[in-house]
Amino acid sequence: MTTKQKKILSYTLKIIIICLAAFYIFKKLNNHENLTNFSNLIKGLPSISVYITVFLILALMFVNWLIESIKWKFLISKVEQISLYKAIESVFCGLTWAVFTPNRIGEYGGRIFFLSPRKRIQGAVAMSVGHIAQMVITNVVGATALMWFIYNFKPIDDLIFVAICFLTFVFCSFFILFYFNIRWIEKSLKSIKFLKKYKRFLSVLNRYHSKELIKVMLYSLARFAVFTTQYILIIYLLLPEIPIYQSALMVFILFFIQSALPSLDLLDVGVRSLTATYFFKTITTHEVAIMAAIALIWLVNLIIPAILGSFFVFKLKFFDYRNN
Repeated sequence: MTTKQKKILSYTLKIIIICLAAFYIFKKLNNHENLTNFSNLIKGLPSISVYITVFLILALMFVNWLIESIKWKFLISKVEQISLYKAIESVFCGLTWAVFTPNRIGEYGGRIFFLSPRKRIQGAVAMSVGHIAQMVITNVVGATALMWFIYNFKPIDDLIFVAICFLTFVFCSFFILFYFNIRWIEKSLKSIKFLKKYKRFLSVLNRYHSKELIKVMLYSLARFAVFTTQYILIIYLLLPEIPIYQSALMVFILFFIQSALPSLDLLDVGVRSLTATYFFKTITTHEVAIMAAIALIWLVNLIIPAILGSFFVFKLKFFDYRNN
């Protein structure tokens, strides 16, 4: 394939990505009932409270993705050195891909195509370390919150509850041990015959030692705290009678359940709304307000960044032109 053909194909792919993202976003936002409900709910609230809350949620969205960009820059430094700005570009571009791909798998493509062609597979492996760290926090905190929910709202026999606590402990311990021994993955996969030829890509996992893994975990914990705060702020605005600690614990469960379900980013708002209403109905009867809050966070954390990321799609490098 000539350089000219590669460039034409590259621009075609970029246009397709932007069109797909635009189509799915428009389709989902068109006549969105829960966002309309949010607009109606805030009409009766003090304007200053609404403006401050929405501003803080938007500001925290940028903080969230800035932390993720710093984490990505740190992770990828084991493979290739990139600037913070380039890390930010790739993170937002990945979000544009994520909205129309199952389980956000496109986020990998949106990031690794900012790397040198020979470093992309290693980059995907490095990115998975960050995702595993986020998953560990979500599962450990979420499983613990679920125990609190069962104890308070689903009375069961004491012996059964003790058994659930034990299983939760084993569950959480497994994830923590797995993460801090992530090099096991590389050793296990190398033992599979047809994967041996990919060992140079998997060897990236050996470059993350306890110190680096703790740092990645702290970045992930910071992100978890940021988007939990976003949910608490909007729930407190709409339903100030709900104690903050209960809102936080319910949000932890929401993250936990949602992370376990395969989905498309644009359908996540429906999954989140159903999950949230099931659990929140034990502490409030205002299900419409809860669904409206979930919809706003979905809009701020996923849709707006995906739109911003579309500006960086044209910086993607699908091919290497140097040898042509």
